[in-house]
Amino acid sequence: MNKLTATALSMTLAASTPALAEDDRKGLASAPITMGDVQAVSPALAKYTQDALLGDLWKRPGLSPRDRSVVTVAALIARNQPIEMPYHFNLALDNGVTPAELSEIITHLAFYSGWANAITAVAVAKDVFAARGIGAEQLPEVSPTPLPLNEVADAQRAASVEQNVGPVSQGVVQYTNTLLFKDVWLRPGLAPRDRSLITVTSLISCGQVAQITYHLNRAMDAGLTREQASELLTHLAFYAGWPNVFSAVPIARDVFEKRES
Repeated sequence: MNKLTATALSMTLAASTPALAEDDRKGLASAPITMGDVQAVSPALAKYTQDALLGDLWKRPGLSPRDRSVVTVAALIARNQPIEMPYHFNLALDNGVTPAELSEIITHLAFYSGWANAITAVAVAKDVFAARGIGAEQLPEVSPTPLPLNEVADAQRAASVEQNVGPVSQGVVQYTNTLLFKDVWLRPGLAPRDRSLITVTSLISCGQVAQITYHLNRAMDAGLTREQASELLTHLAFYAGWPNVFSAVPIARDVFEKRES
């Protein structure tokens, strides 16, 4: 089995990569799954792996390989699915995601999918980083110079948070307006477009539709195109499941239509 076939199989299965060469197993803790193993359990899954995943999805032009890796990594972290993480963390690094960006993705998703999910990702990433010789000098600063804040847009956002959340929890308002949007969102380790991309991925992957409108608009304001947003939904149908994507489709359609009007 060649490396591309192995890649596609890993992307589908809740297991590590099959039949990889020794130098491609870096950072993998569990035994590889072979296509023969899949055939023995589900011949149909093996066919869909070869045809739909390998032969189609990851070759579609709507998202770059790097973007597909960013989305897949974010979905795995958001859904707390660590078995696939070693391979996809390595694949993301091979596809151009920097160690600093992967570190920032994990940090960001602590806030959007929960601390425990981020710590699970840390447990995987530390072995991947060690196997690849990635050291502290390649990671983001703890307290970097923040990106510029759009004061007008942030004031509107803060007013909305106060109106909707304030009567229920001032603690949530405090951390949202200070820690989240005036600290985490201003960290320069991820481009604003990518930070929004992983946020939208997390929301869809976890079925959290209420905030998709805000964050999808924010992503598109930061440079995510309609074609890329559309392809994000296609990709996540395989990684987060059709029901989560179908729940997001009406919201995405409304965002697209209003931005074109």
